[in-house]
Amino acid sequence: MTSAKRPSAQKRAPKQHQNAKPINLALQGGGAHGAFTWGVLDRLLEDDRIYIEAFTGTSAGAMNAAVAAYGLIEGGRMRARELLHEFWQKVSTVASMSPLQPSPIEKLWGQNDMSYSPSFMAMDFFTRMFSPYQYNIFDLNPLRDIVNELVDFEKIRANKEVCLFINATNVRTGKVKVFRTREMTLDKVMASACLPFMFKAVEIDGESYWDGGYTGNPALFPLFYEATSSDIVVVQINPLHIQNVPTQASEILDRVNEISFNASLIQEMRAISFVKKLLAGQRVPDNRYKDVHIHLIEAEAVMHEAGATSKFNADWDFLRYLHSVGYQAASDWLEANFDAIGEDSTIDVEALYL
Repeated sequence: MTSAKRPSAQKRAPKQHQNAKPINLALQGGGAHGAFTWGVLDRLLEDDRIYIEAFTGTSAGAMNAAVAAYGLIEGGRMRARELLHEFWQKVSTVASMSPLQPSPIEKLWGQNDMSYSPSFMAMDFFTRMFSPYQYNIFDLNPLRDIVNELVDFEKIRANKEVCLFINATNVRTGKVKVFRTREMTLDKVMASACLPFMFKAVEIDGESYWDGGYTGNPALFPLFYEATSSDIVVVQINPLHIQNVPTQASEILDRVNEISFNASLIQEMRAISFVKKLLAGQRVPDNRYKDVHIHLIEAEAVMHEAGATSKFNADWDFLRYLHSVGYQAASDWLEANFDAIGEDSTIDVEALYL
């Protein structure tokens, strides 16, 4: 799948972006940790030297992508930034009314995870004993209402400027499903973020879908086939590397979570590395295959330190903190790597992912 044929016709940059460099964004999922991606997007949207041609996103990455894409369509960079801020603020407001909160001990220690939160422990136990088909009979999901309020999917489907790819997991086949701009709906974004222990599978055209993180976090291959820019910027939430081997039960669970939600990305990166080697050795016709430039924006140490349970912590102070980390990470990346956009990768794919 990664050996992509070049798009049949090079799409010209929209008039307002004639002097800017095009990039594609690949946005990982990770619950509340998606606020890191919000910060990254906020900074990238500030910089008129680049423009975003396409998004591929999963789970929280899908919501960030849908909101940002609609903002760009509706009113440009500033509107996209405003809508992202509004989205995360609404998420925090809704979460503040939930019993799922950090415990007083965690707040006292300045921690953002919920490893000691009685409400989180109760939820974790409850969702292991009962399915959402038993306790969430009406399939309530406040995130659905927020996305529906902020995004006009009819306008997304009708637009010709920004490409949007949303990834979900087909429950029956176990395969990744990519929903494209022309078919985008609220249900398809929510399918990408459907945690199977909390929500019923989302039914679309007779198939059932769960969170896309299990099979494509995010899927990169649509960008090879259907976007013209050769530059893919991966905004990575789930750390690849850690310093110490976990020994505590909670630490082990955190690491299993990180590894699981990076597995599909690693597989695609291996395929990219293989194709790049073939192209470099002129072993395949270079006019049929796309040599992509891979870039990475991440903050591994911060995201790992936050812990997997903090993906359920939508406290506004925590979300703003993650936003600031993402904003700074994007600033640092732009300063170090802007000149390489359109020219070369800024990471060693083989060393990092193989």
